[in-house]
Amino acid sequence: MHDPVYVERHGHRTWLKWHRGRRRGSDPVFTGQRILEGMEAGASVEVDLVVTGDRGFAVLHNLELSAETTGTGLVAQTRDADLRQLHLRDNTGLPIPDKVMLLDDLCALMASGALHPDALLQLDYKEDETVLDAAALANFARAARPVARNLILSSGSAKAIAMLAAGVPGIQIGFDPSDEARVNAARDTGRHADFVADTLAAAPDADLIYLYWQIPLLFADDGFDIIAAFHAAGKRVDAWTIARVDADAILNVERLLALKVDQITTDDPESLAQALNA
Repeated sequence: MHDPVYVERHGHRTWLKWHRGRRRGSDPVFTGQRILEGMEAGASVEVDLVVTGDRGFAVLHNLELSAETTGTGLVAQTRDADLRQLHLRDNTGLPIPDKVMLLDDLCALMASGALHPDALLQLDYKEDETVLDAAALANFARAARPVARNLILSSGSAKAIAMLAAGVPGIQIGFDPSDEARVNAARDTGRHADFVADTLAAAPDADLIYLYWQIPLLFADDGFDIIAAFHAAGKRVDAWTIARVDADAILNVERLLALKVDQITTDDPESLAQALNA
């Protein structure tokens, strides 16, 4: 089949983002082979970042090692050389041959490949600004600069985004305002537009807004098109994360496509593309 990169509806192209580097739901997360495959195909691909004991960045989601790797303890207390010796785990928890990558390793892998000009790797920073010191900022900038044109940096912390992006000219910026309390408050008070305005004020330089997938649909049920509101402000919108591809998921995704969402994050881009194009 064609690479699951995007779908088109109503004259609008929506990208399918490979969540945690997965093309298929059966794939393990954060393997270099799949990430590079997506980047060479022109896909949008996402990985997570956690600060290490040497103030580098591990390509991992959790702050603790045991669920995702063959290691134990906190990422923040583990040296980079030791992290590189750990193996990733598959979806059943079994170790696989692939080892943990650092951001340096991933960016070097990207630099060695024939990246598609449309390919975009999302670096989703999982911590906040309080753990970012001068060494961490310098390490991030050194790793990311050579491939900055194919990177977008995201976080729920606008301050962390600003700190990290300052050292990487040309990197795109994403912001995630998907706070449940704020969403509920906006809906309870009918102040949906204020949610959009507050998001734009918090991260005015963001190119892409990341919303939990239910938010656009809930706001639409209230009669407010949040995707159109962000489009009017010149922002693109990602809806995250469609974990499984079943009948209910397809119905929800079709609603998101009708609202002209720009990107859909999914753990199974291949199955989702097949279902949408059937």
